[in-house]
Amino acid sequence: MFNEIKTPAYVIDEKKLRENCEILKDIQDKSGARVLLAQKAFSAYSTYPIIAKYLSGTTASGLFEAKLAYEEFHEKSGDCDNKYKEIHVFEPAFNPEEMEEVCSISDHIVFNSINQLEAHRKVWEEKVSEKKLYVGLRVNPEFSTQEGHEIYDPCAPGSRLGIRLCDMPDILPKGVSGFHFHTLCEQGFEPLKDTFKAFEEKFGKFLSKDNSQIKWLNLGGGHHITRDDYDREGLIELVKYIKNTYDVEVYLEPGEAIALDAGFLVTTVMDIVNTGKYPVLILDTSAACHMPDVLEMPYRPPLKDSGEVCEKKFTYRLSSRTCLAGDVIGDYSFDKELKIGDRLIFEDMAIYSMVKNNTFNGMPLPDIDVLHEDGNIEVIKRFGYEDFKMRI
Repeated sequence: MFNEIKTPAYVIDEKKLRENCEILKDIQDKSGARVLLAQKAFSAYSTYPIIAKYLSGTTASGLFEAKLAYEEFHEKSGDCDNKYKEIHVFEPAFNPEEMEEVCSISDHIVFNSINQLEAHRKVWEEKVSEKKLYVGLRVNPEFSTQEGHEIYDPCAPGSRLGIRLCDMPDILPKGVSGFHFHTLCEQGFEPLKDTFKAFEEKFGKFLSKDNSQIKWLNLGGGHHITRDDYDREGLIELVKYIKNTYDVEVYLEPGEAIALDAGFLVTTVMDIVNTGKYPVLILDTSAACHMPDVLEMPYRPPLKDSGEVCEKKFTYRLSSRTCLAGDVIGDYSFDKELKIGDRLIFEDMAIYSMVKNNTFNGMPLPDIDVLHEDGNIEVIKRFGYEDFKMRI
């Protein structure tokens, strides 16, 4: 089905995206939580009308993502255009020049420190008094559940993200009505359960019914709710426990879970270089430019019809047409010998790909296509020289 499209190209699988959203809607209905799309992982706004049919809103990492959600994240059904969906915004530090606009289009704003809360009080306090905005603080439970990926661990020693208990005042500042923590990355339910216990032990006194200031709690994202082996019943019970015990609104903000396994990156073999070890495939895609997490994590992206090194008859190293020596995607094996012009299909490429890509070396950005549920592929976005030039 991908043989005729121009490469490189991201292809969003509409059917899988909808299936993920149906799972998350079921979590909402059974637990009472409100599920939000974390746009930092997936911002392909042409699909927002689909997602908006199932979820309660979005989270944004600043003004631009908030504006995108405000403009695009709403249901479209015939003549119906339902624009009201929640927008939650968090930044470690907000630009004072942007704060007025952020407050005007957001429902919830989360501050990373008391300093930031007070620095912008004059802007947000009036909106809060008019009940047009809710303000929260990000906290750091200081409970790390990750191994080997400190770059993605908000609870790592020295983390700048979230307020530690030792830095939290005994009495919460006026206007604060919620807490937020986000500590996970590509994890299951158990780390979330353990993290909440740590949070509850440290910050539970602020949620007690004797202290009615806190009205909402955001448990963050990073948990793969739509993965087959995720304990969704456990998540439902945890949300019910929190709501019943503390009488708060509970939010979840998955990004990866919404578009998990809902996209591909299709690439073409441009050349084959013999190096004395494995033959190197020069592809028209790039780890550094088109899937940066491959180098940042690092990780080995899934590739259709391939195996581990030497698992199958022919082993190759997959690389790129950039001049970066380390722009290597990984080593893979195949049942048959590959040749120039063959197409390869990387899987699970909807998340943290389009939102993080770049034009290093003047590399063209991949097309963005959508595989519709009827099997047709539509080109949503095609990039060219001007897209490279405007970024310089």
